[in-house]
Amino acid sequence: MNRRELITVLAATAVAPGPSLAQDAERKRRVGVLMNQRANDTLAQAKFGAFKEAFQDLGWTEGVNVSFEVRWGAPADDRFRKDAADLVALKPDVILASSGATMPAIMQATRTVPVVFVLVPDPVGSGFVESLARPGGNGTGFTLFDFGLSGKWLELLKELVPDLKRAAVLRDPIDPAGMGQFGAIRTAAELLGIEVLPVDAQDTAAIERNIKAFATTSKAGLIVTGSAPAGANRNLIITLANQLHLPAVYPFWFFAIGGGLISYGPDQINQYRRAAAYIDRILKGTSPAELPVQAPTRYELVVNMKTAKALGITVPPTLLARADEVIE
Repeated sequence: MNRRELITVLAATAVAPGPSLAQDAERKRRVGVLMNQRANDTLAQAKFGAFKEAFQDLGWTEGVNVSFEVRWGAPADDRFRKDAADLVALKPDVILASSGATMPAIMQATRTVPVVFVLVPDPVGSGFVESLARPGGNGTGFTLFDFGLSGKWLELLKELVPDLKRAAVLRDPIDPAGMGQFGAIRTAAELLGIEVLPVDAQDTAAIERNIKAFATTSKAGLIVTGSAPAGANRNLIITLANQLHLPAVYPFWFFAIGGGLISYGPDQINQYRRAAAYIDRILKGTSPAELPVQAPTRYELVVNMKTAKALGITVPPTLLARADEVIE
């Protein structure tokens, strides 16, 4: 099943029953899940659906030998703290944490319940693990990307807009990863002679106001960094950028699939599948401290030629040749 089918089909579909684990038949395990998006977000449902599908393939059947306690929410510190405390109070065997936005709340709530995280840019710098090879505590999981990747977004924007002079960087100022990504982009900007401006993406009103204000700038483009607010407001961001004829580079494939000009980054849904294997091992007795933090296995470049033509942008043949997917 490809990614688009996951979003349209798997998102709201219950996982079919599968074989149970005989050794765990006497006790149903409990998996807590803290998502960083709301339940009505189809992409968030697809991510969780992919996790459940992979988990079922490992022999776990919801309602038979495992139950899920899921909390859905937008990126808000108070909400995450409450949800994390509620999950820990339920005494789960393990917690799946979606993104670096949820991890501070979970780590504040427990240092004993095993935690598997996904989509975390800098788990060492954020204090979630001691090192990638030896996490050392109760948490392990999968990194989103190295901050150095952020500089490549500016390079792609420069390829699409050769006379680029300024770039707005949409990032979450609260999330430390937002600062790290902007720092890498600023370093690349100095080498390319481009002025970069940080733009806050904390809420819908701020996103709309800031993008509209920046769009009046000539020889300009937009970089959308990886963050929970950007993911939650992706449709608004894509619509604004296209309506205002603002060339934009996005961090994940689903932005380009949804109408964005170009994207470069890891497959988020795949991280949820990989997390299922780690949670399976933890439920079978492996300590999180023994499971190294893993990086993405593949980065994907997606170009939306339909959007490029609408914006009047000529995509260089060399860039198209590097693309993993071209949307006509």
